Amino acid sequence: MIRRQDEKGFTLIEIMVVVIILGILASIVAVKYSGQAEKAKQTQAAVQMKTFETALELYKLDNGMYPSTEQGLQALVEAPTVGVLPKKWRTGGYLAKKKVPKDPWQNEYVYLSPGAQGDFDISSYGADGQLAGEGEAADINNWDVE
Repeated sequence: MIRRQDEKGFTLIEIMVVVIILGILASIVAVKYSGQAEKAKQTQAAVQMKTFETALELYKLDNGMYPSTEQGLQALVEAPTVGVLPKKWRTGGYLAKKKVPKDPWQNEYVYLSPGAQGDFDISSYGADGQLAGEGEAADINNWDVE
């Protein structure tokens, strides 16, 4: 097929150049924002810890004590059946969603009461799910969250 000068359209080379440019732009954007997703997860963990702290304070106001380590954060959504039982556990629990969420990396939060840093300690072990770490694997602790 012979192409006439008045025909309009793109050549294969022109289309390939556009695709390559779009690929380069997409990779630049992906690199720039890839760290933002991890930062958002760390912020989400800190916000969830603040929610736990508020719920734990309400639990203590009602019952005169925090849930034990054995009872865990689950005591905020269902009345404990082990350890020292709360006398005035609030019907419906202390968390709005009626369940203890996992951290943003889908691991359980670590709860200790009494804690080493205060009345209770709440930690998320970050992306690796292991104690200690740096960067994405850094631990997030309630005593470090402002």
